[in-house]
Amino acid sequence: MSPERAAPDRGATIEAFLAAAGWRGAERHALPGDASFRRYHRLSLGGRGAMLMDAPPGREDVRPYVRVARLLRQFGFSAPEILAEDPARGLLVIEDFGDDTYTRLLARGHDEAALYRLAVDLLAELHRRFRPGDGAAIPPYDDERLLAEASLLTDWFLPAATGSATPASARDEYLALWRGLFPVARAVPATLVLRDYHIDNLMLLPGRAGVAACGVLDFQDAVVGPVSYDLVSLLEDARRDIAPGLVAAMYRRYLEAAPAVDRDAFAASCAVMGAQRNAKIVGIFTRLRVRDGKRSYLAHIPRVWRLLEGDLRHPALAPMRAWFDRSVPAPLRAVPRSLAA
Repeated sequence: MSPERAAPDRGATIEAFLAAAGWRGAERHALPGDASFRRYHRLSLGGRGAMLMDAPPGREDVRPYVRVARLLRQFGFSAPEILAEDPARGLLVIEDFGDDTYTRLLARGHDEAALYRLAVDLLAELHRRFRPGDGAAIPPYDDERLLAEASLLTDWFLPAATGSATPASARDEYLALWRGLFPVARAVPATLVLRDYHIDNLMLLPGRAGVAACGVLDFQDAVVGPVSYDLVSLLEDARRDIAPGLVAAMYRRYLEAAPAVDRDAFAASCAVMGAQRNAKIVGIFTRLRVRDGKRSYLAHIPRVWRLLEGDLRHPALAPMRAWFDRSVPAPLRAVPRSLAA
């Protein structure tokens, strides 16, 4: 199908979906895009408001989003209500939580510590309530998935930084080291891992009590994995610096709410998951520039490297740190010159 025909056909599909869902003639206002292929439009009709999620089939699949949203709501958490759905066509009408993302609130000077306390409390409550059997249809955060993510650094960043493909021997050693570290990451309880738990995807919802005041977005990639992952995602933020004192206080707050979690095992798990996640992000931000032409993410790469270096200082990661020192020496830990132009 030609590009000229694709857009009008998609538009007609969306109009038919909205009409069947009771939103015929609704005003639509596009929201800024993100790193995915999903697009969002704010709907307004007769004093009602909602959000249209447009996730083109073949590029995105809305079914995991629907599944996780309903699971979170079942537990009493504030995920958007699904108001209408057509999974085969990649279309949803969902509850509109408004504009008060943590990102916007922090930019307006909102109490940073209060926002982070609420987000940490939500995680602690989720981890208390969730049992692996609750997520029977949710995939595990298995070695294959973790390795595919970690390899984004060797497959995208390193070639951009060096100007040549990563040697097979270096890549194989890198992946073997990760395989040896994943049992360390899993030496803590397993839970529902939302994967993109950070300030861009959290909202403050007035009029809701307790952890329900924290709205959660963008959880369609959820898996079952270590309790450490989402806390690391929140506190090792690729897009903003967080004062070390606040980070330490939030880790303490989580552990106070989870007395059964072994402190040493948790610290090691956080370091492994943080290093894996930050290696992945360096690769993703590079890929977004190389493959998709999106430049804005490059500005965050130096911060992600600082976070990754912090994770690598944990004794459990000594062999991985040695690999990085050999394969990605300090001068390369920056925005690749080939991409900065």
